[in-house]
Amino acid sequence: MNVWLLLSATVVIAAIASVRIAYRTGLPSLLIYLALGILLGEAGLGIQFDNAELAQQLGLIALTVILAEGGLTTDWNRVRDGVPLALILATLGVVVSFIVHGVAVHYLLGFDWRMSLLVGGVIASTDAAAVFSVLRRLPLKPKLGGILEAESGFNDPPAVIVVMLLSQAADPTPSIGELLLGGLYQLGVGTIVAFVAGPLGVQALRRVALPASGLYPIAVLALAFIAYSGAALLGGSGFLAVYIASIILGNARLPHRTATRGFAEGAAWLAQIGLFVMLGLLASPSELPDALVPAFIAGLALILIARPISVVVSVLVARLTRLGSVTLPELVFLSWAGLRGAVPIVLTTIPWAAGVPGAQELFDIIFIIVVVFTLLQGPTLPFAAKLLKVTAEDEAREVTIEAAPLEELKADVLQVRIPPGSQLQGVEIFELRLPPDARVPLVVRDGSPFVPSPSDRLQVGDQFLVIIPAAHREQVERRLRAVSRRGKLAAWYGERGD
Repeated sequence: MNVWLLLSATVVIAAIASVRIAYRTGLPSLLIYLALGILLGEAGLGIQFDNAELAQQLGLIALTVILAEGGLTTDWNRVRDGVPLALILATLGVVVSFIVHGVAVHYLLGFDWRMSLLVGGVIASTDAAAVFSVLRRLPLKPKLGGILEAESGFNDPPAVIVVMLLSQAADPTPSIGELLLGGLYQLGVGTIVAFVAGPLGVQALRRVALPASGLYPIAVLALAFIAYSGAALLGGSGFLAVYIASIILGNARLPHRTATRGFAEGAAWLAQIGLFVMLGLLASPSELPDALVPAFIAGLALILIARPISVVVSVLVARLTRLGSVTLPELVFLSWAGLRGAVPIVLTTIPWAAGVPGAQELFDIIFIIVVVFTLLQGPTLPFAAKLLKVTAEDEAREVTIEAAPLEELKADVLQVRIPPGSQLQGVEIFELRLPPDARVPLVVRDGSPFVPSPSDRLQVGDQFLVIIPAAHREQVERRLRAVSRRGKLAAWYGERGD
């Protein structure tokens, strides 16, 4: 046991160290984690792992943690404008990509229809972990970044539904009607569960002041798993439930939000490391060369045919229904930025565990597609964004507000950080126009604390505390956000800070 603990800890440290390499090269770190898994496997240290069913279960747990972190750290105000188009991309876009890619694979590679549709379904969704790791380092225009981020979170459930129905159906090729009905039911149940579990969790955490700040992140993550398991038990989409519920929890301005997001981020990194190393262990390097040609052809069909067509169709539908539109450069970037990662590889374990003929070959093909085309697309995204002029270099960051309850005093302490570009720069304390019973007792500037006077001006980089009655916390947070966005005359501009 001690040997396994030492090996596991060493792998985690190596994976953490590799993040810096990934950051400098623009690659999603998943590729390095997969390489670590392969080195530990039969071609390296000789660890044997071929249990597809166990890999599927562990993979689903890891994806739940990753999606929960994605939802908790998603700023609804930033992605809200792009959500309608993102939902179309995540539903209609997945269906179009699945069908177009499946047909292309059938005629280009000669696979039977079930295998061809499985290839199309497995690879239809973009990967949340890959997209989050690359795009959050790119200063994209808010709407475009929001579309890609929301799409990557919302499009996993439709892909999972398609693959599960194709894998479990007694008829190797279920009808389109069966796929649509099954998909609509699962999406509907997942959405309902999310909108029940999320608000209930928010109310529970607001009403109960926990004795230790470290309990809040654990409670939030547990609520995310409740949403997942509740939807799954009812036959719905657990992935959709956990993502929506996590967005609700993450944007509800709960106590200790920064600590909660930090904990969720750490849990998601650990889940990614474990997931990709496990998938690398599951791969058989000796069998991968046989899948190189079909994987390359299928990958080209995906990025040159299926993804662009699905994006164009989705954008046209959004424009016709007046739910959203994008410029031509943004459309091109959307077509190129459909990164794949862990989700497609995990999805291949579903037909593998179900005993579908050719499922192991499917795993090899998808594994190569993910590795090769992530290597191709990941490093080129910053260049493509600048070439297409879809970046927003000077976008100001949102002010950070961390709340901590003082239960016995029925009050809250807000810790506020002023980021670059904030309109709080130069605002005097009294110009914040806080309620009469609110106080700013401390400002920390360049590491030095001082008690401010009403005429002291705030500066970028300052951190300051606000003590307020608990009943006024949301009002004060809205006011601070409004001033950060539009300055001390925010109310004149109609800015409410919502």
